Amino acid sequence: MSAQNTTLQGLGFAFLGFAVFASHDALIKVLGGTYSVLQIIFFATLFSFVPMAVTILTDRATGNFVPHHPWLVLLRSALMVTGMSCAFYSFSVLPLAEVYSLLFSFPLIVTVLSIPILGEVVRAQRWAAVGVGLIGVLIVLRPGTTDITLGHLAALMAAFCSAFASVLVRKIGNEERSAVLILYPMLLAIVVMSLAQPAVYQPPSLLHLAMMALVGVFSVIAQHLIILAYRAAPAGVIAPSQYSQIIWATLFGMIFFGERPDVWVAVGASVIIASGVFVVWRETRTNASANTPVLRVRSPRSDTGATRPGE
Repeated sequence: MSAQNTTLQGLGFAFLGFAVFASHDALIKVLGGTYSVLQIIFFATLFSFVPMAVTILTDRATGNFVPHHPWLVLLRSALMVTGMSCAFYSFSVLPLAEVYSLLFSFPLIVTVLSIPILGEVVRAQRWAAVGVGLIGVLIVLRPGTTDITLGHLAALMAAFCSAFASVLVRKIGNEERSAVLILYPMLLAIVVMSLAQPAVYQPPSLLHLAMMALVGVFSVIAQHLIILAYRAAPAGVIAPSQYSQIIWATLFGMIFFGERPDVWVAVGASVIIASGVFVVWRETRTNASANTPVLRVRSPRSDTGATRPGE
């Protein structure tokens, strides 16, 4: 297969994967109108655990499930559970496109965190992109003219936790088995969410239980599609495809939730996306980045509970 064909195949996997992610998020929004996000996470993680356990069992790498860096693995797991909870909450209370606009600050946060954690050297052009991206976030939030709600803060916290967890993977990923990096966050999510069930549990209907199962299954399917995309095409080509989610979010929001795109959200999202794409482009340039922290992230979605680390 020619390089052009494999690149197109990779893009196909990526666009399909992020479309599945957007469907996953729309389901969360539907369920969030009836159930606590803690209950949704509990059942979604349970249902995603089965296919991910199969993946773990087929991992032929030698070794046990004891992490080499237990405290960093625990920190990453806690960040993923926190980020997942914040993302699920923001999807349940905010318009989908607005949530995505804030989540797209992810590569900018990765760039900043990579300095103290990975020793990355960030020069003027990438710092300028981070500054422009911050302006985009302010355009979306418009402090002083609109109310900044807990949902907005949760979306930003989800982006921060996802970025922090991703940078930690870059730091320890070569020394930890994929099975360890998959298993611990899922187990922590199940344990923490099960403890919360007595306070939040509502008996779900069969339809809603099936939808919770789909949330878990969709996260696994989307993660694997993104991994296939990065195997087939260069990271610099695949990474910007994450922004296709804003299209699905806008369509789903209009069709299923009666959401009308806000012009300022659109402007802010465009600024954030432009700055993120620039960061990705800069990391593809020779000698521009020693660690390529954004390009090495196989999926920016640490909020799904079934995140498989980059390979």
